Amino acid sequence: MMTELASLQGRARVHAALGDPARLAIVDALTLGDASPGEIAQDLGMPTNLVAHHVKVLTDAGLVVRGRSEGDRRRTYLRMRPEALATLTPSPLTGVGRVVFVCTRNSARSQLAAALWSERTHTAAASAGTKPAERIHPRAVAVAHRHGLTLDPTATSHVADIVRDDDLVVAVCDNAHEELTGPGRPRLHWSVPDPVRLDTDDAFEAAYADLAARVDRVAPVITPAMSSGDHRD
Repeated sequence: MMTELASLQGRARVHAALGDPARLAIVDALTLGDASPGEIAQDLGMPTNLVAHHVKVLTDAGLVVRGRSEGDRRRTYLRMRPEALATLTPSPLTGVGRVVFVCTRNSARSQLAAALWSERTHTAAASAGTKPAERIHPRAVAVAHRHGLTLDPTATSHVADIVRDDDLVVAVCDNAHEELTGPGRPRLHWSVPDPVRLDTDDAFEAAYADLAARVDRVAPVITPAMSSGDHRD
């Protein structure tokens, strides 16, 4: 009985937290990607003190968690906990040409994300780095192989050579998100911890699982742009 009561109280907190348009807008934004409180305030046109209040309500309800940036340690990013409200579906992202995943070295996270996207959506994806390495990390190649994906160990690229104007750019590391500005600025940010820092099989498996869950969550809301050769009656 006590377990059931605790569950009902937890669900009630979630529903109460979502009973405000501003908090629902914050949750919609964080369902697609991570963001700092300042970025939320800017994107949604809210005062920072009001964002702080709403974030506290969402955090207390278990919908949002905080994490420290691996780049600028002074920054904090907010991350949605999809398991707290698995049925929440954000507004579609329309007119998307190609999805391009970027990180710093283009040696692990962005490569795995692009391979996952192509395999699960059956559409083309690309990856690039702001400071690309000469080769893909061997553990990234290995974890891809364990999950039935293939990575070319030498296929790394710089963002300047890959990103086009109509691409949906997704930063899968904090550094790339913070460094890229202008037309090539990422539209979405996934704050995935760098597995190379630990350089263990478990770290790479964790990164793979994180990316796979995000791909599955975002892919259904992507509406591709029609190519010039597409026709409709």
